Amino acid sequence: MILSPYDSENFPEIREGVRKLCADFPGEYWRKLDEKREYPSRFVQALTEAGYLSVLIPEEYGGSGLGLSAAAAILETIQSEGCNGGACHAQMYTMGTILRHGSEAQKRAYLPRIASGELRLQAFGVTEPTSGTDTTALRTTAVRDGDDYVVNGQKIWTSRAEHSDLMLLLARTTPRDQVTKKTDGLSTFIVDMREVVGKSLTIRPIRTMMNHATTEVFFDNMRIPAANLLGEEGKGFRYILSGMNAERTLIAAECVGDAKWFTRKSVEYASGRQVFGRAIGKNQGISFPVARAYANMRAAELMVHEAARLYEAGKPNGAEANMAKMLAADASVEAGNVCIQTHGGFGFAEEYDVERKFRETRLYQVAPISTNLILSFLAEHVLGLPRSY
Repeated sequence: MILSPYDSENFPEIREGVRKLCADFPGEYWRKLDEKREYPSRFVQALTEAGYLSVLIPEEYGGSGLGLSAAAAILETIQSEGCNGGACHAQMYTMGTILRHGSEAQKRAYLPRIASGELRLQAFGVTEPTSGTDTTALRTTAVRDGDDYVVNGQKIWTSRAEHSDLMLLLARTTPRDQVTKKTDGLSTFIVDMREVVGKSLTIRPIRTMMNHATTEVFFDNMRIPAANLLGEEGKGFRYILSGMNAERTLIAAECVGDAKWFTRKSVEYASGRQVFGRAIGKNQGISFPVARAYANMRAAELMVHEAARLYEAGKPNGAEANMAKMLAADASVEAGNVCIQTHGGFGFAEEYDVERKFRETRLYQVAPISTNLILSFLAEHVLGLPRSY
């Protein structure tokens, strides 16, 4: 069932390739992983070998050299086919930070090996227990000591740290009371976790309502070579923001994919399920909510494409990326709720995959940024209303 012109007109060959790959990973595969809270290593390996996770890496470094729109098409299709790109999507959006702000030496040292799958870049160390979304209040420090930086502190919700070789880390290099702007004094580093895990880096898994492989990490006098500093010292906050806009756009694309999956399942079930001698889809109490969820998905889809277009053009897309993420997350949760209601009791049965997909998409009401923070951003920076915090 084609639910949007983009399904067949926007990167059709890529979408078809992803569909074929996902066909080898049906619902049973994900249910077994979900039961044991295991990481989908075989799925991620298949995506890596097919070149989908290196789509944003320029050809000179071993990637495809395509833009954010292509990455969005890949992740949306993964979700719309019933799979879960959350296991590996970070490799795409962290890529922009290295591409835009890394040195030539850093790009040549890491990107070809990431593209080939030799190195995994999945961990993104930003959020902390005490600061939450107030990134400028983070307490993890990186102090220069000769040719190294020494890192101490803690991060939380650092997803896939156990399944990554590299981490993109944001830490404070200048105390907050010594900078003019609170966004200054933060620096971004590439951490080779293979050298420090189990020594100066401790990883502790956090069990959540969905199989998301998230963790908290602790740094105890962890040493990072100064050569692993991305860009200029103290300018890391703006580097991370660039990556965050890509992240929000791509996760919005995933939510659009989820909404398409839910809508397709709702239509199929409502067309075939007979109650009182008629298909339940004939009842407006069933069909209207499905139709409304579909309309909201299409609206969110348009904003995702606009956010990606601006990003690829090198133009500011903070407002569009945030709106895309909020609208798409709302659309996917709405479509999920409708899908559960359409299925009735079967919506809660594991074998239908609806409850699993709903748990997975519900995350994006909160992560990587909550709806309230998006509304605060739009109110202040787009509409010019007084700052609320």
